[in-house]
Amino acid sequence: MAASTTKPKQAAGKTAGAKKRPAKKTATKRRTRATGKKLVIVESPSKAKTIEKYLGRSYKVVASLGHIRDLPKSKMGVDVENNYEPHYISIRGKGDVIKGLRKEAKKAKAVYLASDPDREGEAIAWHLSYLLGLDPKDKNRVVFNEITKDTVKNAFKEPRSIDMDLVDAQQARRILDRLVGYSISPLLWKKVKKGLSAGRVQSIALDLIIKRENEIKAFVPKEYWTIESEFKKGRSKFMASFYGVHGKKHALDNNEAVQKVLAQLDRNGKFDVTKVVKKERKRFPAPPFTTSTMQQDANRKLNFRTRKTMMAAQQLYEGINVGGKEGSVGLITYMRTDSTRISSIAKHEASKFLHEEYGGEYAATKPVKGKLPEGAQDAHEAIRPSSVFRTPASIKEYLSKDQFRLYQLIWSRFVASQMTPEVLDTMAVTIDQNDVQFRANGSKTKFAGFTKIYDKTEKNNVLPDLSEGDALALSKTDPQQHFTQPPARYSEANLIKALEENGVGRPSTYAPTLDTIQRRYYVKLEARRFVPTELGEIVNDIIQEYFPDVVNVGFTATLEEQLDATEEGQEDWVKVVDTFYQPFSKEVEKAEAGMEKIQIKDELAGFNCDICGAPMVIKMGRYGKFYACSRFPDCRNTKPIVKEIGVVCPQCKKGQVIERKSKKNRVFYGCSRFPDCDFVSWDQPIGRDCPKDGHFLVEKKVKGGKQVLCPNGDYKEDVQK
Repeated sequence: MAASTTKPKQAAGKTAGAKKRPAKKTATKRRTRATGKKLVIVESPSKAKTIEKYLGRSYKVVASLGHIRDLPKSKMGVDVENNYEPHYISIRGKGDVIKGLRKEAKKAKAVYLASDPDREGEAIAWHLSYLLGLDPKDKNRVVFNEITKDTVKNAFKEPRSIDMDLVDAQQARRILDRLVGYSISPLLWKKVKKGLSAGRVQSIALDLIIKRENEIKAFVPKEYWTIESEFKKGRSKFMASFYGVHGKKHALDNNEAVQKVLAQLDRNGKFDVTKVVKKERKRFPAPPFTTSTMQQDANRKLNFRTRKTMMAAQQLYEGINVGGKEGSVGLITYMRTDSTRISSIAKHEASKFLHEEYGGEYAATKPVKGKLPEGAQDAHEAIRPSSVFRTPASIKEYLSKDQFRLYQLIWSRFVASQMTPEVLDTMAVTIDQNDVQFRANGSKTKFAGFTKIYDKTEKNNVLPDLSEGDALALSKTDPQQHFTQPPARYSEANLIKALEENGVGRPSTYAPTLDTIQRRYYVKLEARRFVPTELGEIVNDIIQEYFPDVVNVGFTATLEEQLDATEEGQEDWVKVVDTFYQPFSKEVEKAEAGMEKIQIKDELAGFNCDICGAPMVIKMGRYGKFYACSRFPDCRNTKPIVKEIGVVCPQCKKGQVIERKSKKNRVFYGCSRFPDCDFVSWDQPIGRDCPKDGHFLVEKKVKGGKQVLCPNGDYKEDVQK
C-alpha cells in the first residue's frame, strides 16, 4: 500500500452554503473518516505519542515495539549454499502486535514507516513493508533526526522509498554475527561448557581486556624520585620542581641521585630567576557529543553504565512531557551517531542564545567542528538539544534524576562547542643555583570563554610577578620516592574509546557488547574496572588459537569499512559476507577436528556436604563460582560463596554479616543465618552502635570519601583516610 501525499477531501458540511444532512448520515460519514486516517508506524509507544500530537487528527501513530522479524533462535537461519539467503521469521511474542498492525494498515488511507534513522531502523521499515504487503519502492519511508513539531511535519512532506543499501548493510552485519556466533558457540558448548557464546565485536572487547590484564601482570615497577621545593620572593611563596643540571633534564632514579643534587645546593644562599616566559594560551572547547563520547563522559562524570546512558538518551530523544503548550517533545537529536556535525539552524539558535544570555564575546564566530574518527559514517548530526533555549533548569521538574543529569551534560557540551575559547595567561619560570635548575609553571584565566558553563578542569596556579635576575630564597625541599604504575584496567569509558579508536563496532554495538561479556561471566567489574575471569581467559585462548581473524583488530576494522561501503552502495553485501565466510568456515572445520575437550576442574572447598557428607567442591557457574556437592547429580546441595566482613549480625547476635548480591548485581549485606535471621542492609555495618540511640552504625560512600553514620540520621562521622 503506497503512501499518499494528497490532502484529504474537506468534510461535508464545512464548506460555505453546504446543505444540512440528516444526523444518521453525518454519523456514517464520521465513521468513514475515522477509518480513513493515515497510519504511521514507529518503534516505541512514547515516540508514537509525541509524533501523533504533532501530526493531528488525520494521522494515527502506532508502535511496532522494535523488530518484528529476525533470524530464528533455534538454528543458523542462513543458507550458506544459496548466497547466504536469510530465513526470517516473526519474533515470538509479536503475533498480536503484527495482527494489530495489519488490521490498522488495511483500513488506513496511507501507511508511513517512521522507524529510527539508522541501519536498524531501515531494516525494521523493510520488514514491516514485507509483513504489511507494502512496496519498498513506494515513498512511504519517513525519517527525522529530532522529534520536534517542525522537523516531523517537514519530514512528512518529503517521504522517500526504503533505502535498500542501508537494509543490506544491516542484513550483512546480522548475518556475519550469526555465522560467527552459531559456528563457534556450539564448539564452545561441546569442548568447554554449555551456555558460552562468541561474537565478532565481543571477542575483540574480551581480547583487549585480557591483553591489558597480562600487561599489568608482567609490569615491573621502576623507582624514581622528585624534588618539590618552595621558594619565596618577599611575602609570596610558590612551588617549583627539580628539572635538571647544566641546563639538561636529569632523571632521579634513586635516593643517592637525590642526595647528590641536594649536596650541590646552598640552601641558605640565593636562587636566581634565569628565565621567564610569558605567553597567552587558548583552550578550545570539545565538539558536541557522538554516541561514544557521550557514553564515555556519562561514565566518567555521572558514573552511568553504558546501558543506563543509552536508556536515558532514548527517553530524551523519543519525547518527555514538559508541560504547558509544548506537552510531549523530543529533547535531544538522535542518540546513535558518530558525527560531530550540526545543522546551520542549530548554530544560529546557539549564537542567539549566547548573545542574549552571556554577551556576544562568548559566541564563537567559527564554532569548533571536531575531527571525525576514521571510518565515521557522518550520517546524522551530533547529539545536541533540539532547542538550546530549553535549558536544563527550565525543564528540571519534568525529568527524572537520570534524565536531567544526562540532558544537562548534553546541553552544556553542545552550548560550549559554540562558544569562544578560554584565554589563559601563562608563565614558565626557570630557577638556577650552582647549575641546578628548578622549574615552575603558572596560569591564570584571562577570559573564561566556554568554561563559563562547562568543564572548568584546569585550576588557576598563579605565580608571583617574577622577572629575570630576581633573587629568591628557598623555604623548604621535599624529596619524594615514587614507583611507575602499571596501565590501568579498562573502565567502560576506556574500553569504548579503545574499540572506537581501533575501528571496531559502531555506535549501536557498544552497549550490547559490554553487556554480553558480563552476562557470560567472561569479565567482571571490580571498582568500575573490567577484570577477566578464568572462563573468559579459556574462551579467549580458544578463539586466539583457532579463529585468529575474529580477534584481529585490523581484520575486524576492515570488515566494518566494507559494511559502511555496503551502506553507501559501493559493495555487494553477499560478496562481503562470502569474503569473510569462506576462510572462516575452514577454520571451523579445523577446530572441530583438532580442538580437545577442556575440563574445568573442580576445586575442593575444604568442608563436607551437610546433607550427604561427601566433599564439597567449587564449581564454575553462569554467574561465577559456587559451592556444590561432589556427588552431583545424586546430591544437588549447593551454597553460594559468601564473603564475611568480620562483623557479628546486629540483629540476632549469632550469625556473621556477609556480602551478598541482588538480582541486579548490587552489593548488599545480610546475615549468614538467613532465613532464620532476616537482617539486611544496603550499607556495610561496622560492628559499632550509635552513641545516641544504640542503633548499629554503617559505613556509607559519599562524594569525596566515606562516612560512618546512623541509619536513623542522628549521628555521623567522617572516615579518616
